[in-house]
Amino acid sequence: MSQDLTDLAAFVTVARAGGFRDGARASGGSASSLSEAVRRLEAGLGVRLLNRTTRSVAPTEAGARLLERLGPALAEVESALDVVNGFRDRPAGTLRLNVPLSAARLVLPALVPPFLAAYPEIRLEVVVEDGFVDVLAAGCDAGIRYDERLEQDMIAVPIGPRRQRFATAASPAYLERRGRPDHPRDLLDHACLLGRFPSGALTAPWEFERDGDIVRVDPSGPLIVRVGASDLGVAAAVAGSGIVHLFEDWLRPHLESGALEPVLEPWWQEFSGPFLYYPGRRHLPAPLRAFVDFIGAQGAR
Repeated sequence: MSQDLTDLAAFVTVARAGGFRDGARASGGSASSLSEAVRRLEAGLGVRLLNRTTRSVAPTEAGARLLERLGPALAEVESALDVVNGFRDRPAGTLRLNVPLSAARLVLPALVPPFLAAYPEIRLEVVVEDGFVDVLAAGCDAGIRYDERLEQDMIAVPIGPRRQRFATAASPAYLERRGRPDHPRDLLDHACLLGRFPSGALTAPWEFERDGDIVRVDPSGPLIVRVGASDLGVAAAVAGSGIVHLFEDWLRPHLESGALEPVLEPWWQEFSGPFLYYPGRRHLPAPLRAFVDFIGAQGAR
């Protein structure tokens, strides 16, 4: 082959990520090495593949055609090489997972240490993102999301707790000062601590359910934090700044210590737990196959 596979893979990584820095973040390499690899590829082909500006990188027409053909081809090469990995005594390689903060905080801590202990030759890389993500374009092997945010045409495997709840809570001092809500609509008269998704949308309305009666309220308050900074909202609630609405498991240590008190607990809404999702390839990379088998065994216990 006249062109180095490494250079071809670097081009695909940069083109999918839309930039050298994002490509480096997705691949675990450096932006300078990716830039040099793409430069070599363009020089060898005698064709510009990427249009570069100070703000973005986008494929040229030639680059787009090459990307269209290379993506599936490189995936087949990776699958072919990984078949050899199956002959090893133990799976080896890198497994990259794209997960929301809630999964990194509430699901993975119970799974990662025993998985790494069982497969010492696997390197696990966890990328935390709360927005909608194309896991392949992000350079990841699989992702964790809740069912309403799963990508289509993906295989989904349950991971972590199968039922979870959103909890609403406030500090005893706040409740003594402002009173305790008896109904979700009472929250409209309270200081509520809100979050904002990467898309810019607020984590509102808050939804509650009791005996089949669903109530949605659109509260307001003195603090809005990006979803990735949810701990700041929790700290503000503990300090008495307002009412927080978050995963019950996230708030449980503060509820158990008494730093926060449950609010409207009969109305806390239950929802299904997260899923590990990945492309339905014929041959899964050995590290991913090991992880899928591992969480399947955990669920069977």
